[in-house]
Amino acid sequence: MLAVTDYVRAVPEQIRAWLPAGRRYATLGTDGFGRSDTRAQLRSYFEVDRQHILLRALRLLVDAGEIPRSRLEAAGQQYGWVPGGPDPWAG
Repeated sequence: MLAVTDYVRAVPEQIRAWLPAGRRYATLGTDGFGRSDTRAQLRSYFEVDRQHILLRALRLLVDAGEIPRSRLEAAGQQYGWVPGGPDPWAG
């Protein structure tokens, strides 16, 4: 399960406590202020734009063994994603 918001990740994280134990749950959000001129740039910086949502969803499917890693890698190359890069909210 993947939850995405234009607000801080703490908003969808509030749902985590109500999920069944062991349920895979990932959240994406814009944890910061003053980082971008436009909403589109903010979404891109915090990796909550459509490309990053797709990549994160594919990664969850790979982790669950539902699709081969090659599908994630192909999408990553298409969108210029660098695996193992720093999380935007960490710096």
